[in-house]
Amino acid sequence: MKACCAEFFGTFWLVLGGCGSAVLAAAFPGLGIGLLGVSLAFGLTVLTMAYAVGHISGCHLNPAVSIGLWAGGRFPAKKLIPYIIAQVLGGIVAGGVLYVIATGKAGFSLASGFASNGYGAHSPGGYSLLAALVTEIVMTMAFLFIIMGATDKRAPQGFAPIAIGLCLTLIHLISIPVTNTSVNPARSTGVALFVGDWAIAQLWLFWVAPIAGALIGAVIYRLVGRKAE
Repeated sequence: MKACCAEFFGTFWLVLGGCGSAVLAAAFPGLGIGLLGVSLAFGLTVLTMAYAVGHISGCHLNPAVSIGLWAGGRFPAKKLIPYIIAQVLGGIVAGGVLYVIATGKAGFSLASGFASNGYGAHSPGGYSLLAALVTEIVMTMAFLFIIMGATDKRAPQGFAPIAIGLCLTLIHLISIPVTNTSVNPARSTGVALFVGDWAIAQLWLFWVAPIAGALIGAVIYRLVGRKAE
């Protein structure tokens, strides 16, 4: 229960901090943080929570990460469903808090996307379904590979949160123009539910692709990262 609570609060922080920066601060007149700022915000949420709750739950904050760590032999199957439920609920609650804050400004409209992920007409750069699918798979694959490598017992101890946070920052710098960057089904679900319509219709990709990418990343690390006989 403590681990699930940690996952709930950690995912809440990730969605509120990351999506909140995109919705509230990215284009703020004269002081907008832009793509670089939003990318850094997502990385900082993971970095800060990794130090805060990593010793309690492992700080997955992401259903794809939990599934990938299970595939990589780092996480028991019996904990998957409770973790995923906690992560998705944390994302939804964060989406709700962000909605309350955002609607406090006159003229706010969900038509701007509310930091939802999308492809085609709803991709920030107009990228296709195929481009979005490949991007999300490859980015999550790299994310899982780096998570497993940074948390390996043979890696330098104490630095994993930094590597993982910077990795997520880099992922956003690359892929925000393509899909608005998911690599996390809980993050996508947390805001899509408030947008509805197209965001819900396209949500399937941001579950399927990150999970597929995480599984691939885990398998690759198990092949290249295992100790020599």
